[in-house]
Amino acid sequence: MLMTVVDGSIVTVALPAIQRDLGFSPAGLSWTVNAYLIAFGGLLLLAGRLGDLIGRKAMFLAGNAVFTAASVLAGAASGPGMLIAARFLQGVGSAMASAVVLGILVTLFTETRERAMAIGVFSSTGAAGASIGQVLGGVLTDALNWHWIFFINLPIGLATIALAIKALPGERGIGLAAGADVTGAVLVTSGLMLGIYTVVKIEQYGWLAAHTLGLGALALALLAAFVARQATAKTPLMPLRILRPRNVWGANLAQILTLSAMFAFQIIVALYMQKVLGYGALDTGLAMLPAAAAIGGVSLFVSARLNTRFGARAVLLAGLALLLGAMGWLIRVPVYAAYVTDLLPVMLLIAGGGLVLPALTTLGMSGAKADDAGLASGLFNTTQQIGMAAGVAVLSTLAASRTAGLLSGGASEAAALTGGYRLAFTIAAALLVAALTVTFLVLRQPEPRTARAVPVSRPYEKA
Repeated sequence: MLMTVVDGSIVTVALPAIQRDLGFSPAGLSWTVNAYLIAFGGLLLLAGRLGDLIGRKAMFLAGNAVFTAASVLAGAASGPGMLIAARFLQGVGSAMASAVVLGILVTLFTETRERAMAIGVFSSTGAAGASIGQVLGGVLTDALNWHWIFFINLPIGLATIALAIKALPGERGIGLAAGADVTGAVLVTSGLMLGIYTVVKIEQYGWLAAHTLGLGALALALLAAFVARQATAKTPLMPLRILRPRNVWGANLAQILTLSAMFAFQIIVALYMQKVLGYGALDTGLAMLPAAAAIGGVSLFVSARLNTRFGARAVLLAGLALLLGAMGWLIRVPVYAAYVTDLLPVMLLIAGGGLVLPALTTLGMSGAKADDAGLASGLFNTTQQIGMAAGVAVLSTLAASRTAGLLSGGASEAAALTGGYRLAFTIAAALLVAALTVTFLVLRQPEPRTARAVPVSRPYEKA
């Protein structure tokens, strides 16, 4: 999962070098990111269900193999078309592997404290991945060349496959006959891919453009047709029972709101550092490292104990409150900030994300039955992608609009940019308030579990 998350951000630092070497047009260059996001987000739900049907270990291994092979192709790319195709394949492999990870965790670790620790480790890798990707991308591009941001996945991918073969217990799955709904698969995959494409292009076309409205309406129609199909199909791809537990749909909704808000920190703070404060790419990554360390440390060493003692719901409320404090601090950020007094406190408060992500994962997976664990995992990962894509569309568009208005009013570029970013932080704070409301009104603390659902001889400990 760390490799998958890092790959989502490592490319951004190397984009100028990629454009120069391969001759990308400005519009075409964005597809090195979009091709990955569209395949990744569009296939998560399908991959999660297929993991339940054919076996989650098999899906995890196949996904890692596809991702690793695609990484080699991307590193060897000699033209734009080859790189975009390889990035799409990377997204396919990422979806196959990451869609079933949570399903594997919740079936291996069923005792409350043990599961909390496993989810804490899982969440710490995701929390740190974006910042690690920015730093690693800058180091590899400067020290070697951009090809190595992809080649580095080869030894990591091969090691992951070797360890997974040894560590994960084999499982046969429930069989394709239990849910081989081809029509539903086409509807949900095309609807999600089209929806994510529409969202990532909003910044280019605008909210009310015919392009945006038309494609958005078509994406919603495809997803509505998918839901209708699942209500009537004999072997549905996504049995609608998965959405009945309030913790499942409530945690997924809270996750969309939270990750939409977190975009304001992950991306807009980085833009503020570079465009207003004049930081370089590597300096920006290093400046964000305290946040990655804080989130990762809390996820890894603190969240499991707090979840076990106080319950995931209480920990989630506390984590969201810390994130809200971070956004409140950013709302007042000055045009020319001092890192120690204006930004470092935010990097520390953002440690609340280390409480939020494990707690959301625990609550979101708590209502899933063992046979649906892969589907619930795929759904949870899908809403992650929807939240991040929505954050990109909403916050960046509103920030850009505010900046343009301030520039037309005679403000300096730095002041105009800062004003736009402050608006984004304000909207992010409102989204966190909405997430707090959903958590308080909808989510309930799941009952503790002590019985082990899958009889295994702890092969993961030997590995």
